[in-house]
Amino acid sequence: MHRVRLDDTAIAASLQSLNAGARSPWVIKEAKLHKTFWFQDFSEAFGFMTRAALAAEAMDHHPDWCNVYKTVRVDLSTHDVGGLSELDFQLAARMDALAD
Repeated sequence: MHRVRLDDTAIAASLQSLNAGARSPWVIKEAKLHKTFWFQDFSEAFGFMTRAALAAEAMDHHPDWCNVYKTVRVDLSTHDVGGLSELDFQLAARMDALAD
């Protein structure tokens, strides 16, 4: 997949599309796509991370994330392009689907 850095207009449009109908929104934080997921317990959070890891590996696009008990904090950016690409928004949408 060709990775291209998105401009501010494309980021705003992609963010609006990603968050349409979402229970909790993704935000731009420190030039990264950011979201915190909350689960019932550690097992559910770890299961989500396992499913998300498999999706990320298939996409060859890996999140920066942190798990503490039943929360998973995610930051997405495309290091190759030094910013956000469409790949970040695709992985974010996949993670939302896996969390539901």
